[in-house]
Amino acid sequence: MNEDVFNMDIRKFLKLVGVTSQREIEEAVRAAVKAGKLKGNEKLKASVTLSLDGTGLNKTIRGEIGLE
Repeated sequence: MNEDVFNMDIRKFLKLVGVTSQREIEEAVRAAVKAGKLKGNEKLKASVTLSLDGTGLNKTIRGEIGLE
């Protein structure tokens, strides 16, 4: 296994996940506020499930996102 390639590919994947996740969360929250489903001052529970084929990895990461 080439550690440099492995490390670089992990970083690329995590950057993609971060950018895509932020965009999706922002769009969903703005739409929910506009539709009256959210007031805009909530703290929202969030979770992401990470899995990796061939390894048995299946990890849920939980957190909270405040809107105000």
